[in-house]
Amino acid sequence: EYPDHGILGEEHGSENISSRHIWVIDPIDGTRAFISGLPVWGTLVGLTVDGDAVAGMMSQPFTGELFYANASGAHYEGPGGPRRLTTRKTTSLAEATLFTTTPALFKGDARLRYDLFEKRVQLARYGTDCYAFTMVAAGSVDIVADPGLKPYDIVALIPIIEKAGGVVTTFEGGPAEGGGDILAAATPELHAAAMAALRG
Repeated sequence: EYPDHGILGEEHGSENISSRHIWVIDPIDGTRAFISGLPVWGTLVGLTVDGDAVAGMMSQPFTGELFYANASGAHYEGPGGPRRLTTRKTTSLAEATLFTTTPALFKGDARLRYDLFEKRVQLARYGTDCYAFTMVAAGSVDIVADPGLKPYDIVALIPIIEKAGGVVTTFEGGPAEGGGDILAAATPELHAAAMAALRG
């Protein structure tokens, strides 16, 4: 239907990626969770226009949950009925819940900074892949810090979090669409505090 659009996918590969419109797809984000039977994996589909993530969805078919964002905002459909997604208003690290896939992904000095960062938050948990990012949008988690992500790991999640009121960038504060070391937070104030801690 849109022959001029491009595709970037983990499984599919790349096609027409010089297009203004790029669909970024990860059929199973969280392969280890999928293999283990843990329902924190998901199917990610995102759309970038001129490099900016403008729409995205995360589907978790086992739990029947759908998180998505478009021009009208960020939304949830699933158990409990449809609702608008809104981040928490947490601004202090001392009151924040932090998720990361595993601290083992932080290497060298970055691991030392992460360990100090984790000690400053109220609660830290591990291993929830894309589901953790949607929980920021849903108001259940305050921060996700994950190094080494690919574009197909994060593009779909950017508009879901941003339309819910959160912030998503690299650890250095740059655009997250290209992947890398990614930081998502519920509020701009919390994002700034987390970024400062991770950068040392």
